[in-house]
Amino acid sequence: MNEELLNAWLRLSIAINTDCFISDMTYNESLICNLLYRNRSYGEGRKLTATDLCDKTNMLKSQMNRTLNEMEKKHLIRRERSTQDKRQVFISLDMAQIEIYERQHRKILSLIDTLLDRVGREKGNDILKLFNEIADTALEVLK
Repeated sequence: MNEELLNAWLRLSIAINTDCFISDMTYNESLICNLLYRNRSYGEGRKLTATDLCDKTNMLKSQMNRTLNEMEKKHLIRRERSTQDKRQVFISLDMAQIEIYERQHRKILSLIDTLLDRVGREKGNDILKLFNEIADTALEVLK
């Protein structure tokens, strides 16, 4: 069963990570934008650093820095040095370019709506509970 679950997981990841859904930015850029967007919208207003983003995504620092540099060139993010601790650099979305992320996010949500319509909306809550349980368990086991 573990091979079958892994295969299903990978097939879903590959299906979502295609050019028709993730075309305006790379997968990692989209992931970082989502974290910054959610932090801005639902977070406690805490400013995030590259280290915070590495912790949340499990990206290597070199990969994170490379991705953040590309995002900065595209004006997707801004970096702001802390006035209290000059070693800290806060990362935030560049709201002038937020439409790029929001357009891609809408595409992915549209795919999810289509999937839920096909498998049945009543299964949506069960799927959500299972995904959250699996994610929580994985985080627990990996600590």
